[in-house]
Amino acid sequence: MNDLTPQLVTTRRWSLRSIAILVLAWLILQIGGLFTPGLLDDVDSIYIEIAREMLQRHDFVTPYINGVRFFDKPPLLYWLAAGTMHLFGVHDWAARLPLALAVLALLLAVYALGIRLFAEISPANHPDRGGFYAALAMATSIGPYLYTRFYIPDILLALWMTLAVHLTLIALDRLQLNPESQKPEDKQSPSALWPCLAFAAVMAANVLTKGLIGLVFPIGFVLLYLALTKQLHLLPRLHLISGTAVFLALAAPWHVLAALRTPAIALPTGLGLPATAGWAWFYLYNEHIARFLGKRIPHDYGQVPIPLFWLLNALWIMPWAAFLPSAIAGHIRTLRRRAAAQAHQYEASLSLTLWTLLVLGFFTLSSRQEYYGLPAIPALALMAAGLLARADARTREGADNARANALSWSLYFLVPLTTLIAIVCGYFALTAPHPAPGTDIASLLAANPELYNLSLGHLFDLTGAAMGLFRGPLAAVAVSMIGIGLGSYLLRRSGRTCAANLTLAAAMTMTLMAAHEGLARFYPILGSKELALAIKKTQQAAPQPNDLIILDGELTSGSTLIFYTGQQIHLLNGHVNGLWYGSFWPDSPHIFEEEAGLRQLWASPRRIFLFTYNPAARDRDLAPFNSVHTLASAGGKTILTNH
Repeated sequence: MNDLTPQLVTTRRWSLRSIAILVLAWLILQIGGLFTPGLLDDVDSIYIEIAREMLQRHDFVTPYINGVRFFDKPPLLYWLAAGTMHLFGVHDWAARLPLALAVLALLLAVYALGIRLFAEISPANHPDRGGFYAALAMATSIGPYLYTRFYIPDILLALWMTLAVHLTLIALDRLQLNPESQKPEDKQSPSALWPCLAFAAVMAANVLTKGLIGLVFPIGFVLLYLALTKQLHLLPRLHLISGTAVFLALAAPWHVLAALRTPAIALPTGLGLPATAGWAWFYLYNEHIARFLGKRIPHDYGQVPIPLFWLLNALWIMPWAAFLPSAIAGHIRTLRRRAAAQAHQYEASLSLTLWTLLVLGFFTLSSRQEYYGLPAIPALALMAAGLLARADARTREGADNARANALSWSLYFLVPLTTLIAIVCGYFALTAPHPAPGTDIASLLAANPELYNLSLGHLFDLTGAAMGLFRGPLAAVAVSMIGIGLGSYLLRRSGRTCAANLTLAAAMTMTLMAAHEGLARFYPILGSKELALAIKKTQQAAPQPNDLIILDGELTSGSTLIFYTGQQIHLLNGHVNGLWYGSFWPDSPHIFEEEAGLRQLWASPRRIFLFTYNPAARDRDLAPFNSVHTLASAGGKTILTNH
C-alpha cells in the first residue's frame, strides 16, 4: 500500500445522535423558512417561473420566461422546481423545496467526508466528530443560509464538489489496494469502477446545474491532486472510457436537443452580436467564455473586487471562520512536512487546501459575484471542524495545542466581535423610532440603485429610521451574539469543548432565524407578491376579458408578478438584459411597449394594470388619456389602473 493511502478505519460509523442534531438544525432553518417570505424579484422568481412555464408548456428542453426563450443557465435547477411543483402544486414553497433538500444532502455529504478525513484525530469514542462539526458549520454559517433564501444553483455546486472530492479519494484508495500487477483472482478489495462512474454522474449533474464550470472544478481537482501526490500514472486506471460514457449519456442529450431546437438565426446588426447565432453561441460562448473574461453581452451583473471577494468568503463561514487561521496554519505545516506527516493528515490537508484554492483562485481570475465562492465553503467548514475535532480528543497528538488555539481565537476574536455586534443591535433595538402603523418600509430607506446589481445591494439602503421595523430581530441577534461569543468561550475554557460548539451552533441558529424574520419584514422592497395578489383579487371580483399587466421597467424589477398572477406581462421600456437576446426569435410574443403604446392602451376600453416605481409621474402622464386609480402600493412600488 502506498504511504499516501489512509488506513481504512472500521470505526467510521455514522452516529444517529449527530444525524438527529443535523436534521433538527436543517428542519428549523431550511424547512422552517420554506413558506415565507414570498418569492423575490430578479433571479429567484425568474428561475422558478421558468420551471412553472416548463410545466405549462410540457417543454423541458428550451427554457422560457414570460413566453421568451431564456438561454442563461442549464436546466437542472428548473427541472427540480418543476418536479416538486408537479407533485405538490404551483406554490412558492413547493418550488423552493429542492434547494432545501439539496442543503440536507450537502450536510450529509460533508458529514461523511469529514468522518473520512478526521476519524483518526477525533475522540476514539466519537470518530464522527470532525464530520459532525463540519456539517454543523455548514448548517449554521451565514453564506450557505443566506444564499438558499433565493433560488440560485450555487449550493448545488457545493454539494457536487463535496461528492466529487470524496469519490476521488475513494477511487484512489481502491486503486492502491488493487495494484495493477496483482492477479485478478487475488483482488479481493472493492473495485474503483463504481466511484469513478459515480464521479462521472456527479460531474454531469454539475454541468447541468451551472454549465462548464462543472467540468473545471472536479477535473481540475483530480489532475492537480494526482500531480501533487506523484500519482498521475493512476490516471489511465480511473475508468476514463466508461466514465466518459456515463457523463455523456447524462449530460449530452439536453445540450444536443437545446442546440437543435434553437438553431442559429440572423441577428440585428450594430448591437455587438454576431451576424448569426443561436443557443450554442449564447450559452457556450457568451455565458461561459465571455462571462469569464468580463465581456458578456448584455453586461447585466456586478463585479466584486478581489480583496472583498476573499473577505466575503471568510464572512460566509462565520462564526466558524474564527477557527480557520489555526486550522489553515496546521494544514500548511502538514504540507510543508510531507515526509513526516501521516497519510490521513496529508490527504486531508492537500485535498482541502487544493479544493479551496481551486475554486477561489478560479473566480479571482474571472468575473465574480459575492456568492461565487460557495463551492469552497464545505472545504473551509471541514478545515475548521478538523481543528475542533482534534481539540475534543484529549488523548490524541496535538489536542492540547488545538484546544489552546480554539480558546485563543474565541477569546480574542469571537468575544470582542460578537460583543460589539450585540451592543450595536441592542442599541438600535432599544432606541430606534417606532414607525407609525402602516408605514411603507420604502419611505424609511435610502436609495442606492448603483449597488443593486449585487445580490446584497439593498442592505445599503437601511437607515436609522428603518431600524424601528426590525426591533424584534435586532434584539434576538443581540442575545444570540452573547451565546456565540461569551457563552461558547466560557464553556470552552472549562474544558467542555463539545458543549461550546453546540452552544455556538444553537446561538447561530437563533441569529439566522432572526435574519429570516428581518428578510420577511424587508420583503416589500425585494418582492411584489402582495401587489400581484391585489391584481388577482381584483380580477376575480370583477372579471374582464383581455386584462393586461404592464411592468414599468425591465423584468427583474417586478418578475414575481408573472408567477403569482400566472399571466404573461408586458414590459414598458424593458427590452433589455434577460429577455433581450431571446426576443429576437420569431416565436417571441409582442410584450415590449414604448411610451406611445402605453398611452394608447390606457385610453382603450381594455383594463390595464401598471406596475411602477414612479406613480406620481405616471399619473401626470396618463391622466389626459383616461382616469388613473391606485390599486395597491408596497415597498415603493404601486399598481395603477385605468378602471
